[in-house]
Amino acid sequence: MAALYRKYRPQSFEEVVGQEAVVRTLSNAIGTDAVRQAYLFAGPRGTGKTSMARILAKCLNCAQGPTTTPDGTCHACRAIAAGTSLDVIELDAAPPRGIDDIREIRDRVVLQPVEGRYKVYILDEAHQLTDAAWNALLKLIEEPPPHLVFVFCTTDLSKVLPTVRSRCQTFVFRRPRLQELVAKLRRVADAEGIDVPDQALALVARGGRGAYRDAESTLDQLASATGNEITVQSVLELLGTVEEETLFRICDLVIDRDTAGALIYLEELAQRGHDLGRLVLDLIEHLRQIMLAQHLGDVPEAAATSEEARERLKAQASQLEEATVLRLVDLLAVAVDDMRQGGDPRLPLELALVKVTRPASDLSRESIAFRLERLEQGQVSSGSVQVPDTQTGPASPAAAAEAPHPEPEPVPVPVGAPPSLELSQLQEAWMRTVLPAVEERGGIPTASLLREAHPADLSGDTLTLEFPPSASFHLDMARDAKNAGLLSDALYDVTGRRLELVFELGEAREAPAADEEPAGEEDFVARFTETFDARERES
Repeated sequence: MAALYRKYRPQSFEEVVGQEAVVRTLSNAIGTDAVRQAYLFAGPRGTGKTSMARILAKCLNCAQGPTTTPDGTCHACRAIAAGTSLDVIELDAAPPRGIDDIREIRDRVVLQPVEGRYKVYILDEAHQLTDAAWNALLKLIEEPPPHLVFVFCTTDLSKVLPTVRSRCQTFVFRRPRLQELVAKLRRVADAEGIDVPDQALALVARGGRGAYRDAESTLDQLASATGNEITVQSVLELLGTVEEETLFRICDLVIDRDTAGALIYLEELAQRGHDLGRLVLDLIEHLRQIMLAQHLGDVPEAAATSEEARERLKAQASQLEEATVLRLVDLLAVAVDDMRQGGDPRLPLELALVKVTRPASDLSRESIAFRLERLEQGQVSSGSVQVPDTQTGPASPAAAAEAPHPEPEPVPVPVGAPPSLELSQLQEAWMRTVLPAVEERGGIPTASLLREAHPADLSGDTLTLEFPPSASFHLDMARDAKNAGLLSDALYDVTGRRLELVFELGEAREAPAADEEPAGEEDFVARFTETFDARERES
């Protein structure tokens, strides 16, 4: 029994789904006798390039043709559909084909068609041809015999030589919309007597990633595994696909800033055997749809499979801040990089959810920028101030009796409070974030002398930095206005707060190792001259 993707391969232009522009152009060319000698079909795998090439061959060689509606019953049509036509030659270029293979083609194309009007060569994976093979074909493509038509199919248009592309009519096949793929799967399922709900078909279509062949093969596999009774759970078990409800729930937990709930839910998913790597990828795609809805003002047509899902996407797009969506996508990209290197995505996924639901726990510069952006938008719950609407509220009877007053001045909205900051957070970020920020501002020597210091106290907006007793020289250098200014600016970049700095000598905390003594004045000068290629000036 034939596989479903072969059994339901389109046999005419009317059966093609999602490639309206290609169908329209080819139909017009056939109808006006303007068929070209070479076509180049490019696009992702499973989007119907080879099927379209066979339909074109049918249109040209049908007993009723050339026609845009081949009858499918004549000998030529049946032979082309079965792959046994002597006038339609399909070659696979995936095995490397060189100039010798092309010379063989050149020797055979001069022969007249056996029973049709045209000899059609369909070359699949054409980008695999060597440059020498393409060059051998150039003259034949440009000036072919009148009975010869080439159709080159490729998944990588950039690898086809520009000289070849200039001699071909190029058609770029697009991936189908989610609804188009679901509709095609529904027709196949109904024809095969497969009992499957629309929600399960949506999961199969999403797993197909825009490839008809992949989606139909998955439906075929599911039908065999379940005895033609496919459920949502069976799709999840076979594909590891993430249910749409799971993505909505995770985003709801992010909206609620429920860190504990998000971690517990991830644990539940892991216990149920969900593929967390697939969850990361599907969650990124879900956030992409939310981002598009935020910037376009509506949910894109291809983003949702049902009206209910569309409304939920709209709701989440209005509840999630744009900065939160962008920040979470950036954090999930780290999990994707780990997966590519063979790592477990669970920890990066958990860290991403913690950082986005509790941004104050992360003092990285990216997190601080994210928190400042939220503050600028006036959307931080702890710092925002609700201003009553003085113009739409109901007026009291006493106020109504009074004479009308001039329009009140607009009430200024207070800027959000500066981010909260604790000494322990600053101590943790000192070497990891603050000093690199000083270096980025061009203060490499300043960062070098500040490595001897540590944050000792934070009272309000006053930060006390302590130097070891043996580092008095570094203390004096740190008090210099230029160095102190660089540190102050770097602290503002990292914390979002303008801190007043106090420099002090502290008590000896621990005797340093022999090879880790604080650098003295001579060592500091040496380090400075090495960094900036400087020389001491003779006095």
